[in-house]
Amino acid sequence: MTPSSSAPGSRVASRLGLTERVFAGARSRKLMRTVGDGLARVEQNLAAELRMTDPLVDATVRYLYEAGGKRVRPMLVLLTCQLGDGVTDAVIEAATALELTHLGSLYHDDVMDDADVRRGVPAAHSVWGNNIAILTGDLLFSRASQIMARNGERAIQLQADTFERLVLGQMHETIGAQPGDDPVEFYLQVLADKTGSLIAASAQAGVLFSHGPAEYEQAVVQFGEKAGVAFQLLDDVIDLSDDPGHTGKVPGTDLRAGVPTMPYLLLAQRTDAAAVDLRQRIDAGVAEIAAGADPGILDDALAALRDHDATAQTRRLAWQWSQAAIAAIEPLPDGPVREALTRFAEAVADRSS
Repeated sequence: MTPSSSAPGSRVASRLGLTERVFAGARSRKLMRTVGDGLARVEQNLAAELRMTDPLVDATVRYLYEAGGKRVRPMLVLLTCQLGDGVTDAVIEAATALELTHLGSLYHDDVMDDADVRRGVPAAHSVWGNNIAILTGDLLFSRASQIMARNGERAIQLQADTFERLVLGQMHETIGAQPGDDPVEFYLQVLADKTGSLIAASAQAGVLFSHGPAEYEQAVVQFGEKAGVAFQLLDDVIDLSDDPGHTGKVPGTDLRAGVPTMPYLLLAQRTDAAAVDLRQRIDAGVAEIAAGADPGILDDALAALRDHDATAQTRRLAWQWSQAAIAAIEPLPDGPVREALTRFAEAVADRSS
């Protein structure tokens, strides 16, 4: 995919919460209440599943959960289950397991990226150390698998397949593009595996565990994966935000840790002198940080990247993936579910946090 026109949407819309935007349509009021009731049940389940008898473990597994979160994945499960029998006990358990899987991945991601902040609080590894953070993530993955196992072989397979893609995505990101790989296409595949796979699994789980029509599963899987890529591309833009209080992260966390993001990769494709100079400044700063320099040395270069067209191009690319997600759900019946999914895809590519 190649970027084209700018993404539509207003600054006001991008500041609205995700839930407000997804359920903004007149036909969505009843659906919003239904999903809201389901999310309350998922929240109760999460609290129960995260309650541990060991005091240290209890503190670590609840740490990022209590810091908040958008609950994007459970919301998708609860949306797509309306294509079947609605909110069943199996739907609630699947939504809980997938959110725990996401939560576990955050502990691991922050260790690998050496992130300082997550959800507005110090990253878990900075509180307890890398070993405890990694083990906490492992514990959450295992609890998610236990929950899925209650619902049979299809649930176990869905969880295993999704987890495999999460790990592969992280491994590929860690190893990096190899000679002969197109760096942008390689990165898009990493996003599809690391982010898109779990969002796709959430959309699929809603149909699967509500006994919805099997012909809808592939449509929502494609929707979820493409919306997930759009979500992460916009996250790359947000990562450069100069307002850490709003985003809950230190600006440029990934780039300071030497992890390329889409704005950097698009910058690297440009051959004009200004782009080459900016890329060299970023590369030099990353190398100095790796050698022990203050991460603040990259502040000016990251501010320049934030204002560069490569970042605007990333935003346009996110919008294109969002539109591809919307096209994927054309087989779904017209109604509040399809409307809400459409609004979801638009919102993930046009938000401020």
